[in-house]
Amino acid sequence: MTDSKLCWLDIRTAGDMASAILEEAVHQRIDGIVTADPALVADLPPTVRKVLVHELGERTDGFDGVDLVMVRGSRDDRAELVGAHPHVEFGRYVEIVDAESLEDACDAARTEVWSLLNFRDPTKIPLEIVIAAAAGANGVIVTTAADVEEAEIVYGVLELGSDGVLMPARAVGDATALRRAAGSTAGEISLVELEITATSHIGMGERACVDTCSYLGKDEGILVGSHSKGMVLCVSETHPLPYMPTRPFRVNAGAIHSYTVSDHGRTHYLSELTAGSKVLAVDTRGRTRVVSVGRVKIETRPLISVDAVAPNGQAVNLILQDDWHVRVLGPGGTVLNSTELTPGDKVLGYLPTADRHVGYPIEEFCHEQ
Repeated sequence: MTDSKLCWLDIRTAGDMASAILEEAVHQRIDGIVTADPALVADLPPTVRKVLVHELGERTDGFDGVDLVMVRGSRDDRAELVGAHPHVEFGRYVEIVDAESLEDACDAARTEVWSLLNFRDPTKIPLEIVIAAAAGANGVIVTTAADVEEAEIVYGVLELGSDGVLMPARAVGDATALRRAAGSTAGEISLVELEITATSHIGMGERACVDTCSYLGKDEGILVGSHSKGMVLCVSETHPLPYMPTRPFRVNAGAIHSYTVSDHGRTHYLSELTAGSKVLAVDTRGRTRVVSVGRVKIETRPLISVDAVAPNGQAVNLILQDDWHVRVLGPGGTVLNSTELTPGDKVLGYLPTADRHVGYPIEEFCHEQ
């Protein structure tokens, strides 16, 4: 298994759109192209892997100019091909339709450098089995997906996900959509230590509790801030409190005007989040994952404004519910009650660099105060 998520496009049914799709694929740094005609991919840069899918018994005079040939059949079945084409890398293609072919897929995942898997049934349980069987193996598993929605699921199966996805490309935009699907999986961001400069009680207002569909860790929460260029890491309700049980899926996030970060680096107002929205869960080391929102509770509560400053002098503000059980995270995973913050305290934050237009990063002048 690999930590990086691969994006492969299948252009075998692209027709007249193939050239335009390939141009976009190079721009989006797509990792591999599956083709039936090596001439179509001859001019691609070496960063794009040129792939053929081969059935035993088919002609073998079209291997020149390709990097990888995925063969249906066992290692023994393709021994003659390997001997005849020493400069071509070979992998194994398995179509999973029953228990026997599922075992073949598990064997390929455990033993092959490259495995291309095509699951005929829509259930993802067989893929879960293959990923579990490949635990600790050094090979790469690429799984077919019919569309971007399925690709996002495949990338996240068993949290580890498939190492890569092969998706058919029939139009310009497919390469961009697949790259975004791969980018919505776990990554890392750089957190900074912010120093509290002031707090003030500002009266009543609406605040949002974000209830996710995932259990969040003790050092994990979501980023929230009054401004798009400065946010504070608000911890989930995983730490014990008197009078009430823990709710590890929840973040008491802040006032409804606040920004939070979702997938692809986009920001959303807390008031915009609904069931099915995506938010970025972040831990104290900056590791991220995309989680789904199950519910947002907006209620009128007393509010506290927290001001902080970054090492570069940038001001950051966060408005929270004015209650001591609402917490943020500090260096080393320290849990800090919002109403007990005082000047000089350190909290963890994030400083996005781009301005925003309807939540998307954009390089333009924008002043927030």
